[in-house]
Amino acid sequence: MNNLLKGKKGIIFGALNEHSIAWKVAEKAHEQGAEFVLTNAPIAMRMGELDALAEKTGSQIVPADATSMEDLENLVEKSMEILGGKIDFVLHSIGMSVNVRKGKHYTDPKYDFTTKGWDVSAVSFHKTMNVLYNKKAMNEWGSIVALTYMAAQRVFPDYNDMADNKAFLESIARSFGYFFGRDHKVRVNTISQSPTPTTAGTGVKGFDGFIAYAEKMSPLGNATAADCADYTISLFSDLTKKVTLQNLFHDGGFSNMGVSDAVMEKFE
Repeated sequence: MNNLLKGKKGIIFGALNEHSIAWKVAEKAHEQGAEFVLTNAPIAMRMGELDALAEKTGSQIVPADATSMEDLENLVEKSMEILGGKIDFVLHSIGMSVNVRKGKHYTDPKYDFTTKGWDVSAVSFHKTMNVLYNKKAMNEWGSIVALTYMAAQRVFPDYNDMADNKAFLESIARSFGYFFGRDHKVRVNTISQSPTPTTAGTGVKGFDGFIAYAEKMSPLGNATAADCADYTISLFSDLTKKVTLQNLFHDGGFSNMGVSDAVMEKFE
């Protein structure tokens, strides 16, 4: 289907380079007729290639630290100015663990790092929705999506405190999603994506081995970043107007598997 997002306006957080899921979402949203503002933290923008994506999609960039209420208020106000009206969709694709980056084990973290991690990865989602909600910045039947991972429900030892961050993120989506739906007819969901070789994903210890394991465990194989973008676009579209408060597994079936033939063959 074409033009699923024709006439819709949005904000996309977190695109860093062509490996980012947010980057793929921006490309797909542009293909489907949407207009949007791109945003990332200033330090991430210096590391990434956001200017190229902006040029490709005809978008403007508004830098914002998603942990700063002042920055988020500026982002939302400027986005409405640039786009000429209220917002129809928002993607929150933000996650970071300082403990992982610094090699601190889950059983012996530095708690200042822990606090920074959940502020960036989860509380930033609450802050973003706070600004959108209180400024009445979203159109009715708008859609807000955040990206998560199944470590919020199951143990993946090397995912470290990012597992806690994702559990917090999913809870915020449900809790704030209730009020956003009740008061403004806006839907809020999270997508629990397959392990994906993004810049953030490949920073997790043992990632290559795990992505191979997930591929063998999933009956449909791992979902790619491009696959996730397609799914995200469906949630931004009017085809999913009554889907809200959901954590939606997009993982080739991995989340419902106990064991697969391909994995069992390794042990027999």
